[in-house]
Amino acid sequence: MRAIVLILVIIIPLQAMGDDLSMPTTIQEVKHQHEAEFFKLAGVVSVGIGLDSNGDQAIIVGLERSDPETESKIPASVEGYPVVVKIVGAIKAQD
Repeated sequence: MRAIVLILVIIIPLQAMGDDLSMPTTIQEVKHQHEAEFFKLAGVVSVGIGLDSNGDQAIIVGLERSDPETESKIPASVEGYPVVVKIVGAIKAQD
């Protein structure tokens, strides 16, 4: 009986927490969820994952060329992950 009470004392508060127990969203999931939004912006040619200047994982948005208007629409972070804008030039398929 004591074991059942102990289990209930632990489980009931945990269930009340709900989504707080879920695993944090990975950078891969965040990139996947937001890349279509980035590709809608003029001049965006790539969306990937890399490192920011601090060595932390970041979402890397590649632009064909510098475009202040597009750059101003790209957030500094998405769901806690930094977003880095890089000028990568045009991307072409290899022959």
